[in-house]
Amino acid sequence: MTFTDLFWNSADGLRLHARDYAPATKTGRLPVVCLHGLTRNARDFGEIAPRIAEVGRRVLVPEFRGRGQSARASDPMTYWPPHYAHDTIALMEAAGIDRALFIGTSLGGIVTMILASLAPDRVAGAVLNDVGPQLSPVGLARISAYAGASPNPADWAGAAAYAKQVNGAAFPDFQNADWDAFARRIFIEDEAGLRLDYDPDISVPFKQANNPKGENAKPPPDLTPLFLNLAKDRPVLLVRGAISDLLDAPLSDAMRATAPSMAYAEVPAVGHAPTLSEPFAWAAIEIWLADAP
Repeated sequence: MTFTDLFWNSADGLRLHARDYAPATKTGRLPVVCLHGLTRNARDFGEIAPRIAEVGRRVLVPEFRGRGQSARASDPMTYWPPHYAHDTIALMEAAGIDRALFIGTSLGGIVTMILASLAPDRVAGAVLNDVGPQLSPVGLARISAYAGASPNPADWAGAAAYAKQVNGAAFPDFQNADWDAFARRIFIEDEAGLRLDYDPDISVPFKQANNPKGENAKPPPDLTPLFLNLAKDRPVLLVRGAISDLLDAPLSDAMRATAPSMAYAEVPAVGHAPTLSEPFAWAAIEIWLADAP
C-alpha cells in the first residue's frame, strides 16, 4: 500500500514531514499516529502502517524534527520530547484529525505520554513499544553511546555491518538479509554517499540528560504520573522485547501493577525495540485495534 507525503509547519517554523496512509476501506474508525524512536524515521513503520491501513484506519507516520525529510532545528535543545509533542499536535491540526490512537516506539512512547497530558482529548489510546515511565540506566547508556554518530560506510554492506554492530544484541536471530533491510531504514544515500538519516545534534539534549557526571546532570525524570494519566480510561497495550535492556522485566512488572487493565505482549528473543511486525507483537496489536474506538 502506498502513502502520500504530508508536510506541515511547526510553531517555530520548521517544515516537517509525515507519511499519510489512506484506509483501505472507510470504516469510520479513529486514525492511528505512529511515532518512532530517537534515531529513527518513518521507515520504521513501513511494514505495519500498511497493515493498519488495510483494516480501515488512516495512518500518519510523522518524522520528528531533524529526521528523514523533516527539517533540522537550528537550536539542538529543541530536540526534546515536549517539542515533539507540540509538533505532533500541529500535525493533527494540519491533517484535520481531532483524536487518534497512538503507537509509540521508545522515544515515541514518551512523546505519547506527554501528549496525553498536554492534549488529553486528542489521545484515544496507545501502544507503548518497549518504553515506560522509568527506564533502565543500562539501556540509556547504550543508546547514549551511539546516538549522534556519523558513520560513513563505503557501501550498503558496510551500512548493514554498522547496523548489526549497534543493534546485534537486540536481534540475535537476524540474518544478513534482515540487517540489509535494517540498514536501509536508518541510512540514506545522497551525493555525499551513505549517512544516517538524522541530524547528529538530536543526541545533544539526550546525552546531557543521561550523563551522570555532567555539570547539570539530574536523575532521569519519573514519568509515572504521565503514564497513569495515559492509562486511565484509555485502551493501552504494552509491547516489550523479552531481552530488552531499556525496559527490563522489573520495570514492566511495575507498569502492569500500577495499570492492571493494560494489555501486555512480550516478544521472544528480541531486545530494544521490537519492530512490531513480529508475530507476537502484531497479533497483540490486531486485537488491540479491533477493540479500540
